[in-house]
Amino acid sequence: MAGGKQSPRQKMINLMYLVFLAMLAMTTSTEVLSAFGLMKEKLTDANERATVTNKAAYENLAQKAAEQEKQYGEAKEKTDSLRVKADEFYTYLEDLKSKMTADLEDKTAYESMSKTDFLDNYFFKGGTISAEGKEFISKMDDFRNSSVDLLGEREIASVVKSRFNTDPVKNKEGLQLNWLNYHYEGFPLIASLTKLTQIQADIKATESDALSALLQGELTKAVSMTNYDAMVVFEKNAYYPGEKLSGKIVLGKNDPNLTAEKVVINGKDWPEDKIKAGQVLLDGPAGGVGDKELKGSFFFKENDSLVEIPIKGGYSVIPKPNEAVISADKMNAVYRGLANPMTISMPGVPSNKVVASAAGLKRSKGDSYIMRPGKGNEVTIRVTGTLPGGTKVSSNKKFRIKDIPPAVGMIRGQFGTVSMPKQSVAKTRVGAGLPDFLFDLTLKVSSFKIKVPGQVAIPVSGTGMNARAKQAIAKARRGDQITIYDIQATTSGYKLKKVLPVVIKVSN
Repeated sequence: MAGGKQSPRQKMINLMYLVFLAMLAMTTSTEVLSAFGLMKEKLTDANERATVTNKAAYENLAQKAAEQEKQYGEAKEKTDSLRVKADEFYTYLEDLKSKMTADLEDKTAYESMSKTDFLDNYFFKGGTISAEGKEFISKMDDFRNSSVDLLGEREIASVVKSRFNTDPVKNKEGLQLNWLNYHYEGFPLIASLTKLTQIQADIKATESDALSALLQGELTKAVSMTNYDAMVVFEKNAYYPGEKLSGKIVLGKNDPNLTAEKVVINGKDWPEDKIKAGQVLLDGPAGGVGDKELKGSFFFKENDSLVEIPIKGGYSVIPKPNEAVISADKMNAVYRGLANPMTISMPGVPSNKVVASAAGLKRSKGDSYIMRPGKGNEVTIRVTGTLPGGTKVSSNKKFRIKDIPPAVGMIRGQFGTVSMPKQSVAKTRVGAGLPDFLFDLTLKVSSFKIKVPGQVAIPVSGTGMNARAKQAIAKARRGDQITIYDIQATTSGYKLKKVLPVVIKVSN
């Protein structure tokens, strides 16, 4: 702008021009905002699945505690306490997210969520942290400390400390900032929403880790070599009427030098030739259809007396089958473009007497099959089995056919936003992955587009940067967020319908 004396109008124009430039510099790429929104959706879906999984684990532990209160009661009491804290913190975050989006008509219009004023005003006031900001940190610290106290000296406790660490953080200039300022001051609304959703994911992961750690500790005690428990073991879980019963009763600690002096089953002294080292052999008729119970005792000589160890077990005698049992090994649906492993069998019928057929179905070995579904939304598997007497029984089962879910773009094995020096960006290669998918798939990227702030989007073939992309990257500045999107990927010749973008933040 020219020097010298300027009119008030010209000064106002110059001021507006400077404001306009500042606004341009602060504008966040719409692709980046969209990527944050898609990542928030992915985290939300994962949190919903984790809620269901954790609920089942809590119920399983509650059942175990009801059955064996002395062994699992303490673990249940601790996890119940953690569950209360987790639900309280999770609900608090959900309420905060609702406040942040209360004025938005479209909660999925991520490209419009670039403003920073909500949390800037909610967490910070007059250059200091507000009461609401202090409450947020307090709840984070309280959940972390409660979880660590519950886990005690277990290794996972250090992981939980890291997940919910609120210590001051050094920025790229080496200045130490308050944790809340570093993570939430001046960030676009959608970025903050995504961060809060990630904290909710960490809450669910902590619940899962605590359940696993505490239950594993009790299971380790349960299988201690110092414990002796009688177990009834049959060659089959159920029998047809008239079949010969076959099985044995063994001790949890199967010691070849351990032989009972006497065994009583259902009030009858068992023959000595059926009493072996550490076990008792069972034979004889299975009986009619219905549930059967075995009760009795092992008697072992110890000093001058006999020590009694109770026996309790049972089995079921079932009618001959008239329906096949079909189960997908990994899911209740099959995925288009993949080799879906399946197990197809009939109770009591050898696998070589079972025939299964469907479009895309092929036997691999025994009762193991591979399903490669084609078009349509479902597939019907037809099974026919030949019973020992030559009678044939048939059954059909329908499975849903689903497409492979959206993958995520990846840089250095990471997705979302990846920080790296500018000189490394031009050398990096773009990949794709399915972090939460049931199958371990290798995805091959064939092309992508790269958008450097201030530059036009550039299409690239293959996984590495071409000359035009490198020229655009060379113009990037520290703090710029380079978006890689429109990623095309395949697996085993099948083209994925969608791959989410990945963002590279230039660190220096």
